[in-house]
Amino acid sequence: MKKMITRRNFLKAAGVSAAALGLAACGGSSSSTASSAASSTAASSTAAKADGKVYYLNFKPEQDQDWQDLAAEYTKETGVPVTVVTAASGQYETTLMSEMEKSEAPTLFQVNGPVGLANWKDYCYDLSGSQLYGELTSDSFALKDGDAVTSIAYVIETYGIIYNKELLSAAGYTQDDIKGFADLKKVADDIQARKAELGVDGAFTSAGMDGSSDWRFKTHLANLPIYYEYKADGIGSTDAIKGTYLDNYKQIWDLYITDSTCDPKLLASKTGDDAVAEFVGKKAVFYQNGTWAYNDVKDLGDDNLGMLPIYIGAEGEENQGLCTGSENYWCVNKNASEDDINATLEFINWCVTSDTGTKAMCGSEGSMPSGADGMGFVIPFETAMDTGNKLNEIADEYAKSDKVPVDWCFSTMPSEQWKDGVGSALTTYAADQSDANWDAVKTAFVDGWATEAAAAKAKSE
Repeated sequence: MKKMITRRNFLKAAGVSAAALGLAACGGSSSSTASSAASSTAASSTAAKADGKVYYLNFKPEQDQDWQDLAAEYTKETGVPVTVVTAASGQYETTLMSEMEKSEAPTLFQVNGPVGLANWKDYCYDLSGSQLYGELTSDSFALKDGDAVTSIAYVIETYGIIYNKELLSAAGYTQDDIKGFADLKKVADDIQARKAELGVDGAFTSAGMDGSSDWRFKTHLANLPIYYEYKADGIGSTDAIKGTYLDNYKQIWDLYITDSTCDPKLLASKTGDDAVAEFVGKKAVFYQNGTWAYNDVKDLGDDNLGMLPIYIGAEGEENQGLCTGSENYWCVNKNASEDDINATLEFINWCVTSDTGTKAMCGSEGSMPSGADGMGFVIPFETAMDTGNKLNEIADEYAKSDKVPVDWCFSTMPSEQWKDGVGSALTTYAADQSDANWDAVKTAFVDGWATEAAAAKAKSE
């Protein structure tokens, strides 16, 4: 596993705004497959115009239209065709395997970290001599196989518990009252008990476990017990997770599903859109998600948005910050033609160096060439711009503080099947909170990890 991102490197990566945007392709409520042509003249200022074409298999459903627009602008400027196809939520690996079998395979694809790279490193063009690699603010944002640079992160992301300041204040609390899990539970329990008085339906938004939302809990929330186990054991990955902090995972999950806007039995069908509607509609105080959710929640007003770390009751968590990292690494297909490889390298370099590209990737309102809102990414390149995203500003404040950011260890999760097993067990437990059903969560977490890690190892041999 690559060295985790330090606070110093995170600040350097983000430039003025050292925060992070995140990954709804860890989810995203929509899925689409689309294509469009695009290209760029900005790249020609540093490299000769490519004669090839680009096929980008995009990981982020919620950014599909943004990439279509940016691709179209690139083609308008340079004439180089860029096709963008977006995998359905949770189906990226399956889609990538299918597309790589075709004669016109993606020239640009993504991996989620070291585990994902293990499956695709033999397809990765060495980016060590590329202009893109030269634009990185830190080597820690690149994945390597020996001396070869196989993959480069293009967005740095942060998540935690977003909260409504107005509602928290109406309940008689501020962020200063919440320094750990015990405090969070005390405040949430009180809000839940007084929900009618406060005009809310619950302390937390519904923890929806359909495909548009379950990634928040089977992946992002599950990162916390993994992070603390790795930290305690002084490791960066493992083939055999012990589950040391699963009791902590249980208590935060219990809090989410009991101090909630809905009966836990309904969570199997609750969606990401449901959670957004509850939060923006001021029916819940707390909402676990990341800086990428800003456009969904900005109608509450920037002055009304705050973020808390996800506390699980681990020792020393009063010094914990938000969860920061990346699950989005670009890879160029080395099996593409030389012309297509060069065209792809020029396209991604244009995305992070041209005024049009960086504005679209980093900007917010009206930043896309079409006039639509920009992607709001914090990008780890020298040309990073201020995002205009309040949640990024909050993440920036954490990064500048002495709080310790939580590493994104979920890039070491052994497989999507493992995540699905944990998610299914969490859903069953939510509907019937018995000891036996929680034992099934532990089995999915620990035994499932060993099984999937062994399968992945056998596949790579």
